[in-house]
Amino acid sequence: MHEATGRRAMTAALLALFTSQQAHAASRTRTGTTPHEASGHTQNDPASGITGKPIRASGIRSAPEIAAPETAAPKTDAPDTDEVIHVHAQRGAVLASSATKSTTPLIETAQSVTVITRNEMDIRGVLSLDQAVRYTAGVTPDLRGGVGTRYDLFQLRGFTIPEFLDGLRLQDSPTGYAIAQIDTSRLERIEMLKGPASALYGQSSPGGLVALSSKLPIDKRFYGGIETTGGMFDLYRVDGDTGGYANRDGTIRYRIYGTVNGQHTQLVKTGSRRFSISPSVSFGGNGRDTLTLLGNYQYEPEAGTYGGVPLEGSLKPAPFGGYLPRNFYDGDARFEKFNRKHGAFTYIYTHRFDNDWSVSTRGRYDDLKTQYRSVYNAGYWKSPSLLPRYAFGTTEHTRNLAFDSNLRGRVRTGPLLHHLMAGFDYQQQWANEVAGQSSAPDLDIFSPDYDAGIAPLSPYARYKVNSHQIGAYGQDEIHWGGLILTGSLRHDWFRSRQIEYDTPSNTKQSPGQITWRASGLYHFRFGLAPYVSYSTSFQPQTGIVSDDGGRTRNQASPSIGKQLEGGVKYQFPGTTILLTAAGFHIEQTNVLVSVPNTIYNTQSGLVHSDGFEFEAHIEAWRNLMIEAAVSTQRVQDDSTGKPLIQSGRGNASLFAFYTVPTGRLKSFGFGGGMRYAASAYGGEADYGSVKVPQYALFDASIRYDLGEASRALKGWTLNASVRNLFDTNYVTNCLAYASYGQAFCYYGQRRNAQASIGFSW
Repeated sequence: MHEATGRRAMTAALLALFTSQQAHAASRTRTGTTPHEASGHTQNDPASGITGKPIRASGIRSAPEIAAPETAAPKTDAPDTDEVIHVHAQRGAVLASSATKSTTPLIETAQSVTVITRNEMDIRGVLSLDQAVRYTAGVTPDLRGGVGTRYDLFQLRGFTIPEFLDGLRLQDSPTGYAIAQIDTSRLERIEMLKGPASALYGQSSPGGLVALSSKLPIDKRFYGGIETTGGMFDLYRVDGDTGGYANRDGTIRYRIYGTVNGQHTQLVKTGSRRFSISPSVSFGGNGRDTLTLLGNYQYEPEAGTYGGVPLEGSLKPAPFGGYLPRNFYDGDARFEKFNRKHGAFTYIYTHRFDNDWSVSTRGRYDDLKTQYRSVYNAGYWKSPSLLPRYAFGTTEHTRNLAFDSNLRGRVRTGPLLHHLMAGFDYQQQWANEVAGQSSAPDLDIFSPDYDAGIAPLSPYARYKVNSHQIGAYGQDEIHWGGLILTGSLRHDWFRSRQIEYDTPSNTKQSPGQITWRASGLYHFRFGLAPYVSYSTSFQPQTGIVSDDGGRTRNQASPSIGKQLEGGVKYQFPGTTILLTAAGFHIEQTNVLVSVPNTIYNTQSGLVHSDGFEFEAHIEAWRNLMIEAAVSTQRVQDDSTGKPLIQSGRGNASLFAFYTVPTGRLKSFGFGGGMRYAASAYGGEADYGSVKVPQYALFDASIRYDLGEASRALKGWTLNASVRNLFDTNYVTNCLAYASYGQAFCYYGQRRNAQASIGFSW
């Protein structure tokens, strides 16, 4: 077909499809909407630097533009002189930016990515990242059960993974206490990128990463919403969100989100409270230059507890012959404390030179302080009714800087179309901590005293860390008809210095690392896309290594991750129905292995993860939303000959939600889900290997747009959801260490129901 004729035909097809979808949407109620979704305008894409740009009729993705979310039409070889159609639509679950740092149809992404939209989170009543990822293939969820909710604790493909917010890493603290937890109600979407991704992001996990996107100003004159929520365990929430144009032509836009929430935990004597506000403003509208400024302050005066229960008493009977209840608390109410303050400032700037080339830069400063103290059981019994305990506390402060800048564009070499990107990023962290410990009175479980008086903490550690990472990367995505070849290459320079004052030491490391990725995918016109990819990752490690019995010692080198993945994707043409299947083999080398009775390690460890995953996503088809996932995996630690501790053998889930399109119940939505977690390895106890049993749980949700019942109630919505519908008693994870005589387990979340009423405009 002649190029001009082809462009006109595709333009007409896109217009017809968009018109028919809009008409269909007008005749029915959406499968749940939030205030920003109801506005019907393009959402900013903080992960790729895309800020509400139009969609081109050709279907070719350029660096500063978004492909049509409802169709994900294949890219063509048409030149970039087509007319521009201003189609304002929500970026859907069939597009993602985490795998390539630019918005790409998932059907053309040669790596496994799971997208969790704002709509899905609202329907399921998600209150945390742990809850959001439960329906994702390859996830081992809720590692601290329903108790340790102050951190996001799950594994992907057998490994813990880092979090990125608006394209920039949320840096962990050196000891793991001053770690941010983002309130999911301030997020627009979540993307789970599976497998090594250091070629674009630097130090990362072999399991992948999770990319979070904030709610940012959108192209709407005035919009907003307020929602109040109440539920079991004295849950309360008030969430507010408003924004609009700050000037007449909309070149300056603003948005403010805030929440006040709290809840008792499922343990007696503990609870959590949170206050958060996120103001943002963007300049430039839909012009060539856009600048978005985002602030956030989150204060948590308390955040529950972090303890578990002995394995004997949860997974197995206790010495007294029974099991501890799920609300058992092993701490001290007066002594318990967790206070976290997190302030952050982010900027995102994009300049479009033309329709082919753009440059973007972003940066964030995080200031995070935690004060933490708690009493824990020792993981064993002193007598049939007495649990020995100890006290621990820490004060930690981290200040983090992160920047990422890149240039991207498109060039043609003969029949090949290249999507090019080159960039560099920088991270720096200053951290300090003072930690202490003391003894605590034994706890009589039949007559617990939760105000026994704890001895003052004796400082045992005081450190300061200064680290930074510089990375330079490049990527070429080559299109030739339906064939897409992608190559990424990166070099990182990492430096860290840790000074320990109480036990004087000065540890330095400065490794450099090259990582890369190569992939190939062919997108057939009927919607099928087989692919294969190979990618690598690295993670710095802290520890002393010796290969000659301790005669010479050196700082540990980074661990290296490698993954070979092959799979197939199928998207029904003209719909958001997407099916994906993938098999993978991951190896992590250079893993530290401790040498008994010494202070050094060897780097002989090898961990490998082999598995298969299948996911089906139906975002909105005939008033139906479906999320289905199945995975099986085997994660092995060759240094022990056992599975990697905490790793599960797979999961399966199904969530479906249907909205009545017509009749007296029009806009009433209802649905539910089942999530299954296979057995997991919990370490070695005195009796041998610990196997955490499999479990299956059920959830349910309903939603009703009250405006369909009465015009006077236009904008009002009722929502209700319940997790663990049948209140199943289960254990999510165990940590057993036979060499220390300790074994802990964590009860899963009990039945938890909530209901909310909201008003949006």
